[in-house]
Amino acid sequence: MNFLLCILSLIILFCFSTTNCNDFCDANNNNNENYNCGEESNNSLMNTRYIFYDVNPPEGFNLRRDVYLRMAVFVRKMKKENWILVLPPWPHLYHWMSDTIPDQSRLPWSLFFNISTLSTFAPVIEMNDFLQTRENKIDKVYVLQHFKDTFTSGNFNDRMEVEPCINDIPYHRQSNGFVGHFWDYDNVTAESVECLSFHGSASQLGKILKKTKHKTIMFDHAEVVLHDSFGDKLYWDARRSMKFSDNLIKEANRYRKIKLNSTDESDVTFWPNKKRNAIGGNYMCVHLRRKDFLYGRKKDVPSIEGAAEQIGKALQELGLNTVFVATDASKDEKRKLKNLLDKYKILYYNPSSEIIQTYKDGGVAIIEQIICSHARKFYGTHESTFSFRIQEEREIMGFKPEMTFNRLCGDKQKNCKPPSKWLIVY
Repeated sequence: MNFLLCILSLIILFCFSTTNCNDFCDANNNNNENYNCGEESNNSLMNTRYIFYDVNPPEGFNLRRDVYLRMAVFVRKMKKENWILVLPPWPHLYHWMSDTIPDQSRLPWSLFFNISTLSTFAPVIEMNDFLQTRENKIDKVYVLQHFKDTFTSGNFNDRMEVEPCINDIPYHRQSNGFVGHFWDYDNVTAESVECLSFHGSASQLGKILKKTKHKTIMFDHAEVVLHDSFGDKLYWDARRSMKFSDNLIKEANRYRKIKLNSTDESDVTFWPNKKRNAIGGNYMCVHLRRKDFLYGRKKDVPSIEGAAEQIGKALQELGLNTVFVATDASKDEKRKLKNLLDKYKILYYNPSSEIIQTYKDGGVAIIEQIICSHARKFYGTHESTFSFRIQEEREIMGFKPEMTFNRLCGDKQKNCKPPSKWLIVY
């Protein structure tokens, strides 16, 4: 088994170190001082080690994508030490509510993303590939937690310390080691578990890795770590490597062509595109978040009537007749919005049973994001990570910022503050 793992690791690291990295690496850039693109590690490839991570269970799909970026940048900088990032399978998330899908747990990353493209930025491996060739015991688990005084002491300096666990943790000791919530795998255990109070960027975890002799380390609650430097070139290099799977792109393009008469050639929406010359299709896109946002961010989310008024005004200004709406609204709310905008063409993505069964709720959400990212103009929901990810896609495709960074206002907000403009850096 260990021999097979060594062979697999050799293949991964060889492919990563010999990939044409021009799109993602500038060896003279200070952001890459801990990483030399295309160079072999000084250590033997046979000494490969693995980093696992997990995220607080209630966190949604799009925040988890952001946590991946933090960990990918970190692992890229640790590449000389032969660390590979194990991609945590997707659990059944809170927002995945389709009752026709019996199980949406332990989903592989390849269902949603192009693993080959991810690997051009950082060495990664799917969990199932790891488990097929390796003993199922993790050497060390660090459960990350905030310091008790983080928000009262005013001390926001980088720091970390092994301390007693503040909250209950989902791991307990048995005769064969620690068992618990390891991505819903019953056969995965850990040799040791400790709580690590932490404040700082992901790269601070490198201090632990440089000292340890362990081959496998897991960081639970990885959402606690911060970006090394959010929005810089390295961040955007990582973000551009998160290309969606070919099947999801194909389905989104099929819908665009049939329902919206939209193609990349006619819309100048190529991915990626350094020029600010993307036009987009002859439709507008709106992400209208409902459900929990109606309670948590009530003042920032419009009523259906308020949304209809803003959508109609925007369509009139653009001279367009069609709007694609990505929303978690109820059927009644969707129908009401359509009736209020009856002089316009209102489209929702209604996936077939086959699409839902094959690509699950996460895949359907990505298809909607792809359709939105190709629109002439985009309006999102305030502080929604779903909207953030669409804005990033549109930055990568080269839209002008004013066609991307827009939001719907709450009913009592006459001129609400637009979203922050995080522009792409090359």
